[in-house]
Parts: sequence; C-alpha cells; structure tokens
Amino acid sequence: MVRSALVVGAGIVGAAVADWLQGAGCAVTVFEAGIPAGGATAAGMGHLAVMDDSPLMLGFTARSVALWRRETLPGVCGREARGTLWVVRDRAERDEVQAALRRYAQVGVAAEFLDGERLRTEEPALRPGLEGGLLVAGDQVLYPPLAARFLLDRALGRGAKLVREPVRALEPGGVVTDSGRSRADAVVLAAGLGSAGLLPGLAMAPRRGHLAITGPVPGLLRHQVMEWGYLRSAHGRDAASVAFNVQPRSTGQLLIGSSREFAGLDPAPNRPLLATMLRMAVEFIPALAQVPVVRAWTGFRPCGPGNVPAIGPWPGRPGLYVATGHEGLGITTALATAELVAHHLLGTPAVLDPAPFLPQVPEPSHG
Repeated sequence: MVRSALVVGAGIVGAAVADWLQGAGCAVTVFEAGIPAGGATAAGMGHLAVMDDSPLMLGFTARSVALWRRETLPGVCGREARGTLWVVRDRAERDEVQAALRRYAQVGVAAEFLDGERLRTEEPALRPGLEGGLLVAGDQVLYPPLAARFLLDRALGRGAKLVREPVRALEPGGVVTDSGRSRADAVVLAAGLGSAGLLPGLAMAPRRGHLAITGPVPGLLRHQVMEWGYLRSAHGRDAASVAFNVQPRSTGQLLIGSSREFAGLDPAPNRPLLATMLRMAVEFIPALAQVPVVRAWTGFRPCGPGNVPAIGPWPGRPGLYVATGHEGLGITTALATAELVAHHLLGTPAVLDPAPFLPQVPEPSHG
C-alpha cells in the first residue's frame, strides 16, 4: 500500500486527488509553482453536469456529480442547484432526447422532457418556437477556483504539504525541483497541459475556449441552458466550433459560452469566433442583446485522444500515475478522478471500471 504521494499540479483535479489521498491516510505533498487553480480551473464555467456523450462518460460524470452532491461546500464556492436545460430546436432533436432519457435512467439520473410550452414556462427568456428541452434537475454550478481551493485547503488542514516550486523532471520514486529531489512511494501527475512537458509520450493538446460574463441581470435565467447539439460541438475535432451555453451565476450575472479551437497556446481572443458565440447566445435569448458584456477571456483545456481522460499508472514507470486530459470536464469529474486514483494507489474499491481510463503509451513509429 502507498503511504506517501507527491501530487504535481494544484488545479481542481490535483486538489481533489490530494484531498482524497490525504483523507485516506496517505501523506501528500502538492507541487504548484503558480497560483493554485489558476490555469484551466480558473478559466472554466464551473458546471457539475451529467454528460451523455458516450456510455463511458455518462457513467463517469454521473458518478462524479453524485460525489459532488455529498460535499458540503462553503458559500464562497458559489454552488447552486440550477439544473441543466438542454434546449431542443426541432422534432429530429426531440427524437434523440427520447433515447437519452433511457440512458439517463440507466445510470440513476433523473431527467425529463419539457415540451415547448413547459420550456417557455421554465425559461421565458428563451426565444419562441423551440421544440422543448431535456431537464436534468440534479446538475449544479459552482465557482471553480474557490471550490478547488477549498479541497486543497482541506487537504492541507489534514496534514498535506504545499511546495510552491515548479517540477522540472520526474524520476523513479520522486520529482526534481529547483531545491532538489523529493521522494515518495508514488507520484501523481495532475498538471493539466503541463503534464505533457514532464512525461514524453503523454498525448495532450491545448484546446482554446472563450467565455464572456455579463453585468447583473438577476432572474433572467433559472437554469443553465445548453443547446442539444453542444456535445457534438464539444467532442468534434473541427478546427473551431461554437455551441450555445449560458449559465446564471450567484452574482446575478450570466456566463456565456462556449467555443473550442486548436490554436496552440496563444491567449489572444479570436474576435470573430467570440462574436459568433455571443450572437448565438442572443439568438436563443433575445434579451441578451440589451445586456452589457463586462469581460471576456480565453482558457486552454487539456485535450487527450479519444475524449477520455488518462487516469492510472503510467506503463513502464512503476510508481508514476497520471490524472489529466479531462478537456472541458475536469471540474465535473474531479471527484470521480480522485476516487479512481485512490483505487490505484491505496487499493480502495472502484465504483467505476478503471480499465477504460488507463493511460496508453503510443506505439513507436517505424516509418
């Protein structure tokens, strides 16, 4: 059994892993050179949503949302039981929803279809003429940086240590920093996009996204609203894509998303793509045309192959584990990720099958 672990990265996944391991009696040291939760975690929307994009990810997100629902978070984390309304445009999408309802039921998640009239009752700000919506009432939203900080602080309160230095290299049984070497029974690499630079062979690409936030418009929306085609946009491999996604925040503001593009690590906004994203939001919620946007920003999702995160032991490197590549679902799936990591390190029961998440080392090219 692993008695000590070094966790590289203090985003929401690293913080959750550290908290889970320390709570189980493992002595944890977290390494983070930057601001904890200052990367992809700070840039994200903060939805805790069950996502029906594949049977694997449906089960994974359902498990993690259930774990989040058990957590008692302080008010500063901004958690609200908003639910998600997947907006359906037409009859063809409505037919797809019927199959989705059965899949949600199979993982024990309550969902229901709202016809056009009920949709307008629930969300009067949505444009007329929509076919309806799929309501997943148990979904939540939160403020990711402070939720991650809560998990990290709880781990530290239980005895974990935080080292504010960059990890320069991984080595058997430890890591190398500017101050020297640190040793432990296991190393967990949870540094998001930074993970690839420390571990050759770990396939990871930055997928840039834009978000915008409005001034206060309390009461305009009750639920997080997303178009039914969001998942096709999120998990396609097009050079750039936009999908309607608007989330009410506890401040009375609205968070508007979302876009995806493979554009390297350039943080500069793609203004035409951002404009398309805002126009789409207005198309679904016409009143947004009169609401000022007070800030817009970009962030980078750590995108691995196959739209599945890598969680588990790294082949050929005893004692090294990875927990990264969550793309846009790191916040939703942080707790289920930590549960899987604890299974590998501590032998605790695995509620989910860990095999589909095991990292794969690409075969060397012989061309």
